[in-house]
Amino acid sequence: MEESLELGNMTRVQEFVLLGLSTRLGIRDALFVVFLTLYLLTLLENTLIIYLICSHSELHKPMYFFLGNLSCLEMCYVSVTMPTLLMGLWTGTCHVPFTGCMTQLFFFISLICTECTLLASMAYDRYVAICRPLHYPLLMRPQVCLGLALSSWLGGLLVSVIKTACIASLSYCGPNVLNHFFCDVSPLLNLSCTHVALTELVDFISAIVILWGSLLVAMATYVAIGRTVLAMPSAAARHKAFSTCASHLVVVGIFYSATIFIYARPSRIEAMDLNKVLSVIYTVVTPMCNPIIYCLRNREVQSAFRRTMHWSSV
Repeated sequence: MEESLELGNMTRVQEFVLLGLSTRLGIRDALFVVFLTLYLLTLLENTLIIYLICSHSELHKPMYFFLGNLSCLEMCYVSVTMPTLLMGLWTGTCHVPFTGCMTQLFFFISLICTECTLLASMAYDRYVAICRPLHYPLLMRPQVCLGLALSSWLGGLLVSVIKTACIASLSYCGPNVLNHFFCDVSPLLNLSCTHVALTELVDFISAIVILWGSLLVAMATYVAIGRTVLAMPSAAARHKAFSTCASHLVVVGIFYSATIFIYARPSRIEAMDLNKVLSVIYTVVTPMCNPIIYCLRNREVQSAFRRTMHWSSV
């Protein structure tokens, strides 16, 4: 009897149950409509940005090249987490096979790491444009921009392979209920029935290198930008320089505040309700707001959008 019980306790979990955002039926229905609308709006906004950048030669600049990469990333990002969120709101709980959960985790980690390094690359682009304008064509030539973008994407994939392999190698003997709306690192570590010190160390080191490293790069560039802007003799020039960086600062602040709070800590996180709220900010709200903050308030993008609408109406 004891042997069979011990064998049962060591049975590997075959699927995970995601509790989602809410268990009350009336609230779930309202949230489903809200998040489905946000999802479709995010896809529409980012698709529009990519189309405008690709179809208008005046937007073929390093800044818009990185914005196009960010829009592509945001569409992938929201499409990784939103299906399980919507399924949980529709059915109450979402059952995800073990391999499906690890696949979602792999893409999520890859995309969040890519976004960190991509935001740092965008900060560097603004630094060169404002602090070293005469060298901008050389320092931000197409080969450099492509190298920075590829490094962001490939770096995210590499980090994700290592972290996902560590988490997938853990034993999950039960329970299999995740108090989240997608397969995230901390909820999975909480369910592991084996020693997770090494995995937590890998997770913490990668968070320090990727999150804090890219944030420090962005902060250093903006300190240099701030000094340059304050030294400008013209108030109009200072306002123009600051306006080109303000949108990036807003997005960086929102994104890093939420992600660092959740991931840059060496221990398992217990306050899952707070985590879910913060996760909604950077997995749903930020991808929807980024096109508005970055591009749709930009004069060049607005001009390209008006010409596109004019052509379509002719």
